[in-house]
Amino acid sequence: MRSASRCCCATAHRRAREPGVGSVTHVVVALDSFKGSITAADAAVAVSAGVEAAVGADAAVDVVLRPMADGGEGTVAAFAAAVDGAERVPVAVRGPAGRPVESSWLRLPDGTGVVELASTSGIELLGEERRPWDADTFGFGQAVVAALDAGVSRLVLGIGSSASTDGGAGLLSALGARLRDASGAAIAPGARGLADVASVDLSGLRPLPEGGVVVLSDVTNPLLGPAGAAAVFGPQKGLDADGVARAESGLARLAALVGADAATPGTGAAGGTGFALRAWGAQLRPGAAEVADLIGLADAVRGADLVVTGEGAYDGQSAAGKVPSFVVGLAAEAGVPVALVAGRIAPEADVAAFAASLSLTDLAGSSAAAMTDPAQWLRAAGAALAARL
Repeated sequence: MRSASRCCCATAHRRAREPGVGSVTHVVVALDSFKGSITAADAAVAVSAGVEAAVGADAAVDVVLRPMADGGEGTVAAFAAAVDGAERVPVAVRGPAGRPVESSWLRLPDGTGVVELASTSGIELLGEERRPWDADTFGFGQAVVAALDAGVSRLVLGIGSSASTDGGAGLLSALGARLRDASGAAIAPGARGLADVASVDLSGLRPLPEGGVVVLSDVTNPLLGPAGAAAVFGPQKGLDADGVARAESGLARLAALVGADAATPGTGAAGGTGFALRAWGAQLRPGAAEVADLIGLADAVRGADLVVTGEGAYDGQSAAGKVPSFVVGLAAEAGVPVALVAGRIAPEADVAAFAASLSLTDLAGSSAAAMTDPAQWLRAAGAALAARL
């Protein structure tokens, strides 16, 4: 794995004039992906281009790109950019719509396998469709099994952007668990099947690899309760108020049969997939912190005059482990101001910690316009920040 100082694939240094002539402004761009719109790497390049265009050739600016992820969409890409010799391994899985999905996992030179839920069982794979009762995590489990079959020594799993609220039942089934109803038949996929689960046999689970399993999550929610998987994330996946209550009941039923601690922070991540992985024996960790450590973000921030961070939608949940909240905390420790660029900034979102905040929706005039050409509006945001700060 690369040291932070050699993370060249995830870094671009650009100077408008030769160093040593006057002062140089150092800007770090550490954006998450704008979900379903533009990758973190492409978003960072666009913001950087806007900054450089605005300052012109007579100013000295050093822009350092550190594309980020927090366990959701773009996690595999962040590792691929940061690690020399990383190899994408194709895998075909059953996606959240029940149809085949062509995906890939990442093999690192040290034997680690990196698998993300977003590209196997993620909500973006459904497009505008929502399948709150039938989407599941089986495809994610299939990709994990493929990595195990390939002989990985360790697993790093990113579990953001789930399409389901199945408590990780699909994942557990793919790993060899047996979830049965009262008649002894396999339960239906998705949250629908949890209402009927009468027994859970984990004795057939695949053993963890020698180096263990680390799970990267962007949230700290427990499995159950008002801050749990169904109550907080269920509506995003298509559950109405009655559906949230039914899904909560199903998750509680699963938790009682599995016997793992449903109150552990992060067990509610990805519709309860964090709970299933904890039951398997995996360790849950904040995703943004793990990725930041890999790409040397702390070292880059310490030498910066400004940090630009952001994501597709900055809202009330963004403070709970998402990339912008992590970056602003890291920069605060170094005494460096942070600017926020987001596709949309919710009216209730607290942006007081940022030196400036820009919404692509506001710049473009509508969310539809912003999503049609996000790179254009990210360049405009970069130029606006350079002019302002």
